[in-house]
Amino acid sequence: MLGRPLHADPSVPLPPARPRLPRPTGSGSATDVQPLGTDQTHQATVDYSVARAIASDVAKKRERLLKESPHLDQASEEQRCLSWIVAAVAEWSHAKAMAPQQDAAMQRAVHDLLFRAGRLQPYLDNPRVEDIIIQGHEEVWLDYGDGQRQMVGPIADTEDELLELLRELARSSGHSERTISTANPTLALSLPDGSRLQAITGLGPKTYAVIRRHRVSHAGLDDLVEMGTIDPVLRDFLRACVRAEKNVMIAGKQKAGKTTLLRAMLREFDPECRFATIQTEDELFCHGNGYHRQVVSLVGRESNGERDVAGRSAGEVTLLDLMHPALRMSLERIVVGEVRGPEVVAMMQALTNGSGGNLCTIHARSQDIVFDRIAELYALTQGNLSEQLAYRQTANGLDFVVYVDMTDETRIGGQRHRYVSHVLELAGIGESGRPATNQIFSPGREFGELRAVPRMDPACIDDLRRVGFDSALLQQGAGAWAAPLQLKVGSLR
Repeated sequence: MLGRPLHADPSVPLPPARPRLPRPTGSGSATDVQPLGTDQTHQATVDYSVARAIASDVAKKRERLLKESPHLDQASEEQRCLSWIVAAVAEWSHAKAMAPQQDAAMQRAVHDLLFRAGRLQPYLDNPRVEDIIIQGHEEVWLDYGDGQRQMVGPIADTEDELLELLRELARSSGHSERTISTANPTLALSLPDGSRLQAITGLGPKTYAVIRRHRVSHAGLDDLVEMGTIDPVLRDFLRACVRAEKNVMIAGKQKAGKTTLLRAMLREFDPECRFATIQTEDELFCHGNGYHRQVVSLVGRESNGERDVAGRSAGEVTLLDLMHPALRMSLERIVVGEVRGPEVVAMMQALTNGSGGNLCTIHARSQDIVFDRIAELYALTQGNLSEQLAYRQTANGLDFVVYVDMTDETRIGGQRHRYVSHVLELAGIGESGRPATNQIFSPGREFGELRAVPRMDPACIDDLRRVGFDSALLQQGAGAWAAPLQLKVGSLR
């Protein structure tokens, strides 16, 4: 699985493979391969005891091959393994009189065990899956983008096998310093496809894990218009904010689409712009998207579980640790994937002291509490910084807050809607000592629209005009929406 087969010699590393096996007949998707126990009975099922036996046998042959031909190139080595897989499956199929569809499913399952994520791989390949929820080795749920949830078959036969799968995912994702055990009960990492994994073990009756997939990983602002997240007016406004080097914080609920919007705004950077992304797990994919050429991609590192002489977690590199050296890298902009701790102070200092055009995200249940969330994070710093300082630096450093909301009507037969609801302009400190704001965009509730529509010109409208923004667009009171958001509850239909 993902570079090392089950029950094979762990001292012999296997490189990730480029899949070349034939796909199962039917829809032609890798998701046709379904583990035993799914309710998709029309799909081919796989006996994983057979798949593991074949994978183990191929791994042993590969080990002998490497000893005999140590200089064999990876492509030839991989192709030899694939030929052994096909031959072994054909022998098994002939003995059992299996159908061609079952042959293809078994080939893909063995390939996944050897080179990819094992029994988890079909779910990672499914473009409809948004979350993979693992409740111990026997209980796995899939959350789809439309809000449906489905229980599927197990991805391991025992808790130990599940833990080994999680450890292998960490090793094969380039996070050799990360593992999961009773001594290190949590694991957070990005998988090769960009999915985000969080796992917990030893703190309850089971091992729990959630894999959050980025179904919309390369969308631009135009794509978000097609998806109904923003309209063309707001698209042009956000594009102008980026080009005019305004500091923007994207706030919103969990799973509302903050990172998707951040990635879309990053596509508005000039390809030659030199900037840093600072993240706990890489979810922005800027350094390898083929568009940006000057990206300093920095990812924090977890502790190895030990303590140094000062009592600090040994080996740990926090986002705050990354902020200070990043500021010395001759950067034009800084992007923080998610501000969630003391790094908010360094971020705000960068906003007030450096050049503009910086972006970040933050969790907040509503647009009204964004500044309180920032103040809470200031209080978590070692110096327990004051609320007044948090408000002052926020007002001085930020230009705009863009709030992403979500309305979920899946429980009543509707859909899950993600959209920008507000754009707030920072306007200094108000009478209460909190940052004052102007609502540049807000919901058009008076005509049944929850999504953002224009309300007024920002104070920096001339800066936006200078980069090509047509300020007349802000006079469209209903924006460019063809009709209000179609809801089952609260719609004017």
